[in-house]
Amino acid sequence: MTQPHESRLVGALLVQTVTTGLIDAVSYLALGRVFTANMTGNVVFLAFAVAGAPGLSIPRSAVSLGAFLAGAVAGGRLAGRLGTGPQHRWVATAFAVEAVLLLVAASAAAAGTRTALFAAYGAIVLTALAMGVRNATVRKLALPDLTTTVLTLTITGLAADSALAGGTNPRAWRRAASVLSMFLGAGVGALLVRHSVVLPLVASGVVSGGCAIAVALTPPDADVAPAPSARA
Repeated sequence: MTQPHESRLVGALLVQTVTTGLIDAVSYLALGRVFTANMTGNVVFLAFAVAGAPGLSIPRSAVSLGAFLAGAVAGGRLAGRLGTGPQHRWVATAFAVEAVLLLVAASAAAAGTRTALFAAYGAIVLTALAMGVRNATVRKLALPDLTTTVLTLTITGLAADSALAGGTNPRAWRRAASVLSMFLGAGVGALLVRHSVVLPLVASGVVSGGCAIAVALTPPDADVAPAPSARA
């Protein structure tokens, strides 16, 4: 049975999955067909660009990948330093760092047209850094079916563990909620980008900040030690 503190963390991660959809919408639709949250897609885009596919950028995809890796390193170091203490403190700090990076990315995106290239690369770097920190944190938490940024294994689990496949539908609600959260965030992000690149980034930062506060308010005695490792 899920404990109340775990339910709060599950809720926060589902909300963070919504922000992933927002960020993917911004990065793909407004920053030059690059992903800053979904590195699987970004690596594929980088390969396409190297092969000469039109409309894609080697520098943007490479910068996104590099910034994501840097963020993951920072997230890993944060987990190493704070992960041995109260879990709520470590996770809340990581989400707060993400929120700050996303709000600064919104500021970068708000730069004038004369600095459009700088604004785009600034937003790419900052959002990729934020997503690297988030992914390192979520990986350390290792809550099943709550990666917040990729859905391939989640969707596979929905089908492969379903009654149609002879399974028992374990965590079906969580898997379905993850898919719906990503879909909702991407859809809202696509609508917001039509009017402003800044707005979805601000929304992402505010939501991540809210998640940081929610996790920080978790009672200290509700903490559990983070998992030593996680599945990719």
